[in-house]
Amino acid sequence: MSVGFRIFERQRKVADDVVQKFAAIPVANISDSMSRMSAGGARLRALHRGARLAGAAITVKSRPGDNLMVHKALDMAEPGDIVVVDAGGDLSNAIIGELMVALAIQRKLGGIVINGAIRDLDAIQSGDFPVFAAGVTHRGPYKDGPGEINVPIAIDGMVVRPGDLMVGDSDGLLCVAFEDIDAVYAAAKAKNDAEAAQMAAIAAGTSDRSWVEKSLQKLNCEYVGGR
Repeated sequence: MSVGFRIFERQRKVADDVVQKFAAIPVANISDSMSRMSAGGARLRALHRGARLAGAAITVKSRPGDNLMVHKALDMAEPGDIVVVDAGGDLSNAIIGELMVALAIQRKLGGIVINGAIRDLDAIQSGDFPVFAAGVTHRGPYKDGPGEINVPIAIDGMVVRPGDLMVGDSDGLLCVAFEDIDAVYAAAKAKNDAEAAQMAAIAAGTSDRSWVEKSLQKLNCEYVGGR
């Protein structure tokens, strides 16, 4: 067995209807509903126009600066899938560029996430295809391997397994574990609905701000020189 140079079949993935439900909720509200404990790191930003990303993960662990296994993952991925690549966060060489994005679009994939660098930024920024990455460089990749496909990966402490849900927007990126989907969606929808009600109250001038003073009193905040 060639540990570190293997391709596995994905055993399960989140359903398309689940993806669509999560796509309608801001990532910040999903994050709050996960106790703010899941994040792909502040460096992973949306580099495309439009920012939204949602889909089932096909994972890649690649050697920094090498994209051989990323090419194979693009060939394996199903429509709507998100190819999530842990390239070690190294920014010396780009893992993908305009040509690979064009291939992903032709195959109707849902997006690409690179814990590493990309290139051809002008083309990617002008398009709607979701691309999240940690940086940009003109230096191209190697194609020698090794790497693994459909194995658990970790990006700044965020574990991503094949078939987990990836969601992203302008605030960043996170992963929802396959087995947590129902609980997280229920909490995130409730959070989103509550915020919509708050926004309506703010617009109407009826927002209840009494909680601020109550919190200060509970924490024994001292007023100096009057209130």
